[in-house]
Amino acid sequence: MPERGRRRVLAFDYGTRRIGVAAGQEMLGRGEPVAMIPARDGIPDWTVIEKLLQEWQPDLVLVGLPLNMDDSENEMCARARKFGKRIHGRFHFEVEMVDERLTSFEAKGDVMAAGGSRDFGRHGVDDRAAVLILETWFREQDNGAGQF
Repeated sequence: MPERGRRRVLAFDYGTRRIGVAAGQEMLGRGEPVAMIPARDGIPDWTVIEKLLQEWQPDLVLVGLPLNMDDSENEMCARARKFGKRIHGRFHFEVEMVDERLTSFEAKGDVMAAGGSRDFGRHGVDDRAAVLILETWFREQDNGAGQF
């Protein structure tokens, strides 16, 4: 794995209907939206995930963890953790969970501010949320925060 600061990272915003994906390089500290993958009750087309992993060849995969505001976990946390474990188990990539509280809310605000409609599913909320997860992780690395 490349030294800290030079890793390529792929981030997933897990959802039951869509999974947003973003990519970035740690040195730049910025992410870009890559894809919104349809999911059926949280189950993606794993061949699409595999193609993204092959294309981007990340050194690390991040999965957003939707904690409650009081730090407690909910059903979606368990599902997001399971998704991360499946990526690790199927494709053997290192996976870290990242606190994603309020990223979807912020992403919706970004889309609306850019002139998007309330039909968020077609206007990049999920992939924008993945960018926010990725950039949150980059900031935590800059601040010396440990693993989640």
